[in-house]
Amino acid sequence: MSSASPQSVLSRREQRRVETRASLINAAMSLLSTKGFEETTVDEIAQTAGIARRTLFRYFPTKADIVTAWTQQMTDVLARSVAACPASLPPQALLGHALESVVPHIAPTPREAYACVYLIERTPALLSVSLRKYAQWEDSLADALMQRLAPSDDRALSARVAARSGIAAFRTALDEWIRLKGRSRLVPILRRIMRLQAAMLAPADLDWISPDELTAAP
Repeated sequence: MSSASPQSVLSRREQRRVETRASLINAAMSLLSTKGFEETTVDEIAQTAGIARRTLFRYFPTKADIVTAWTQQMTDVLARSVAACPASLPPQALLGHALESVVPHIAPTPREAYACVYLIERTPALLSVSLRKYAQWEDSLADALMQRLAPSDDRALSARVAARSGIAAFRTALDEWIRLKGRSRLVPILRRIMRLQAAMLAPADLDWISPDELTAAP
């Protein structure tokens, strides 16, 4: 009888690690979004995930690290969506498609998704996690837009401006969703805000104050 090769044993071990990590993230997000970040203990997360406390700490030193891992999953979804977009897709359409692609991956149900969004956006201790996530999203979007814009001196700047405006629209959509207490769907809210943004920034509607006018203002 032949024994399993070291490589296959390692693969099974790595697969178990991936499964345990995913179970931890799911258990933590379920508890944290239901009970609150400060109110949920590490012991509760470990018990729900069916592992020992010391095992949890081998994967994640802190609760915030678990949330960071969850947000990284969303970042990966965004990056894959951007990479899959056809090169002919206009910048505004690319932004909308990429940002919408994240929504179904937040949680299995709209109710759970709302709880997760509320946790991330309204927990002071997670502010740095949220800001880091959005910075990563901006980088992914800006890189994709750079490849689609015509060569010019302002191409990199234009890509960053567009990416940041897309993230601003997404964050505004989350704020509106929270204001509505999740009583509406997130994707229609996001689409509405992106349409408003496009209308507000339409070239024909721009009417900037000149430096002279700004200096002369009382």
